[in-house]
Amino acid sequence: MRVVIAGGHGKIARHLERLLAGTGDEAVGIIRNVEQAADLRDLSAEPVVLDLESAAVDEVAEVLKGADAAVFAAGAGPGSGAARKETVDLGAARLFADAAERAGVRRHIQIGSMGVDRPARPGTDEVFAAYLRAKKAAEDDLRARDLDWTIVRPGRLTDEPAVGEVHLADRVDYGEIPREDVAAVLIALVEEPRSFRRTLELVTGNTPVDEAITRL
Repeated sequence: MRVVIAGGHGKIARHLERLLAGTGDEAVGIIRNVEQAADLRDLSAEPVVLDLESAAVDEVAEVLKGADAAVFAAGAGPGSGAARKETVDLGAARLFADAAERAGVRRHIQIGSMGVDRPARPGTDEVFAAYLRAKKAAEDDLRARDLDWTIVRPGRLTDEPAVGEVHLADRVDYGEIPREDVAAVLIALVEEPRSFRRTLELVTGNTPVDEAITRL
């Protein structure tokens, strides 16, 4: 497979790139900073320097051309303000999906966030509230498209080693999950038609990843 990953230097993306290389598949990571390219090459991934906040849809479609799947794992990240939640978590997600449609890449996986479909609690930090609004709008936008999409909503992300056992379903109780396990689920979902056009929540559980996928 050839899998193009938006947010190619993110922590989940780098786990995914390493796993893809381990299975003999091709990972292409879209990055904004050329200085990150060496890190991707060390993972046997192909870096493409492109700023999804300013790129034209044709530029992104050219990167996606011939891909088997597109994975949106980008985000404005900690320390960014409300404006960048809008331009990255929503705007870049829309651009990436537009480009996938233009390039004819039907398989599309987007990393969402648990809790986006519930109103923000009173007193919620405005930047976090903006993040939740942007993620929900990005999910709504993707659901309206004629793509084989899956939205994966992980719980609180950690950098702990992979557990290898998860709880993956339409709804799960809030919990945490190592980023490495999220990447393992993403790679297992790429060719799984039972996950098409579904929003799935994901936390650490007691079911091996492969079994969790077959239970969908």
